[in-house]
Amino acid sequence: MNKKIVVSLLATSLLASFYFAEAQQPKKIPTVGLLVGGRGFGTAGAAFRKALRELGWIEGKNIAIESRLAEVSLDRLPQLAAELVRLNVAVIVADGDPAARAAKQSTRTIPIVLIAVCDPATEGLVASLARPGGNITGLTSISEELSGKRLEFIKEAFPKARRVAVLWNPANSSNVVEFREIGAAAKALGLKLQSLEARSADDFKGAFAVGARDRANALIVVRDPLIDTDHFQILDFAVVNRLPSMHGDAEFVEAGGLMSYGPSRVELFARAAIYVDKILKGAKPADLPVERPMKFELVINLKTAKQIGVTIPQSVLYRADKVIK
Repeated sequence: MNKKIVVSLLATSLLASFYFAEAQQPKKIPTVGLLVGGRGFGTAGAAFRKALRELGWIEGKNIAIESRLAEVSLDRLPQLAAELVRLNVAVIVADGDPAARAAKQSTRTIPIVLIAVCDPATEGLVASLARPGGNITGLTSISEELSGKRLEFIKEAFPKARRVAVLWNPANSSNVVEFREIGAAAKALGLKLQSLEARSADDFKGAFAVGARDRANALIVVRDPLIDTDHFQILDFAVVNRLPSMHGDAEFVEAGGLMSYGPSRVELFARAAIYVDKILKGAKPADLPVERPMKFELVINLKTAKQIGVTIPQSVLYRADKVIK
């Protein structure tokens, strides 16, 4: 009888020890991988983390975030995407077309959330916006559809403008689509385009020299990781040459550009957190439609207008969502 009691006590003790040890083991938390072609996320990254917190995901507590930045060397993106796959992240958030393509090539199983991709269906990233299929979903910037509208604002603000320079990266397929759309809109508006191409940081000096020589009346800056990263150099060029500039995001106007029209990058990142939340809770990317931006903002910097010596008509100012004075 005593032996049975001892054995029973030992078994109970061992079982209790086992459950105690299990309770002490740290729970594995999901990791979100951020992939971008530039040097950072800025306020958009902060908005993404804030949105996650509001959804109950606290970094370091029940979620981890791993960032991989290509530092404008887009050829590094496949390697960086592969690193995130080896880390077995729960989801990859890919910012922009080059990062999205690299993520797609790296995995067919890990969910991928796109941000600000030009046309994911046309580029073959998803089957369609309504039914993405596969492991990819997210948010499109529909930037090619906005190109004509940006050109219209330039024409309205500066009716005497005849030649518009376009700074873009021909190595970025989404830039190719957007440049083509700008060309079609320019033809309809009776404007001539001047192509300023930048495939690497070394190309800016030559592009600026061509722009200054041919005396364009305005400048459209197409979004690209390389171009975004060197935006201060671009803004300096515009100011020195008294060139009205149109951008795709308000961040560049806040930094000194003249005008921007498009969806808010900060808002796109905040919306991406909702996709991440749904996926971490069990939703499949194939069942989550790609979201198109519903709101577009016209932002104007009057300080820059004064600096370059131009006057924005009241008809345009009345339509602005934000005016920086």
